[in-house]
Parts: sequence; C-alpha cells; structure tokens
Amino acid sequence: MNQKNSKIALVTGGNRGIGLAIAQGLQAKGYQLIVTARSLDQAQAAAAKLGATTIPLELDISSDRSIEQATATLKQHIERLDVLVNNAGIYPDSDVNIFTAPRDLLALGMNTNAFGTILTVQALLPLLEQSADPRVINISSGMGALNGLTTTAPSYCLSKLALNGATIMLAQSLEPKGIVVNAVCPGWVKTDMRRTAAPRSPQEGADTAIWLATEASRDESGKFWRDRHVIAY
Repeated sequence: MNQKNSKIALVTGGNRGIGLAIAQGLQAKGYQLIVTARSLDQAQAAAAKLGATTIPLELDISSDRSIEQATATLKQHIERLDVLVNNAGIYPDSDVNIFTAPRDLLALGMNTNAFGTILTVQALLPLLEQSADPRVINISSGMGALNGLTTTAPSYCLSKLALNGATIMLAQSLEPKGIVVNAVCPGWVKTDMRRTAAPRSPQEGADTAIWLATEASRDESGKFWRDRHVIAY
C-alpha cells in the first residue's frame, strides 16, 4: 500500500450495500482502502471488486477479540489511518416492538451498532492520531433520531440513538486531537439488511459519507447529516 502519496480509509462492513458504495466512492477519489467484513472470504470478495491494492480484513465489531485481532493485523500493513467509516451494523428486530422485545434482542443491537462502533474507534485511535486530516464517520439512521423513534424495531432504533450520542461524545473527546467525528443518515436505501421498496440506491445513500470523508470542512464535527445538510439529533 502506497501510504505516502494517498490517504487511507477503512470501511467496516464494506463488502456490500452502503459500505461497498462508500468504498467505491472513496476509491474513485484516490483513497487507498481497507474493507472489513465478518468473514475474510466476504472481505476478499469485496477487495476483488475494488482492485489489487485494497486490503481485506476480517472484523466482527460485536467481538472484542475480533477487534483486537483485526487491529493487530492492520498495524502490519499501515502506519496511519486518515478516514474511518463505521458502517457495520445489524437490523435484528423487524418483527417485534417495544412491548415484546426480549432483553437479549435489545442487547444484540446495542452491542453491535453502538458499543462495537465505540470500541472500534478506541482500537484504531493510535492510527488515526498519526493522520494530518483524521475523520470518523458513523453510519446512523433517522430511526435513531429523537423525532424518528416509534414503537417498532426497538433494538435497532435505540442502538442508533445511542450511536448518535456516542458521536457527540467522541467528537468532543477527540477535538483536542484534531479528529473530526460525524454521524450520517443515509436515508431509506435498498440494502441486503432491509429488503424493501426503498427509493434510494446504495450510491445515493453513500454520498454524504463520502463528502464528509473527503471534502467537508473540518470545522463541522459532532453533527448529524443527511444529504450534506445538518439535521436534528
């Protein structure tokens, strides 16, 4: 990997859907890529689509051991990280509501979507600190906005609400280190996670994340974005 002449970006869950579209968009702008998936085979398949310089990495953000192993492997390949896109996530509870969701299901979404993202940032912080322009983008959802909460999909909604809170806390904590942190609502996108008649393509859902990673002012941090505009948490 050419670390001197190109910026380096890591996209979790970069093997399909919005994550793959973000990776493709960053590649088009000249970024060197690391794409992760829960299995190495999935990550390698995505890397094959993106080109020979892409590094595939096995990472399950719900597992502390997987985060530790992925970080150790990554440090064998790179000395810094310029962009971290926390896209990996799950939608575990489409058939339950706030009155019927059991504890283990509520914990499942929180452990992956919120806690897994926080711990991934913790693990990769030393690499981000080596960048001259470090940026973290958390892929959230309007279903986690305070004015978007409903009685349905409580594990997913509450985990994205927590992720939004974590974005604010990370932005405040990392400001002295010069690390910009933002959250993105990609909109209602056609993905494998949610097989619906969604109106947006993965490329449309990826646009704001790519913009935040590459072009947006570094003065913008700790905010929630959709279509390149700030929206309410």
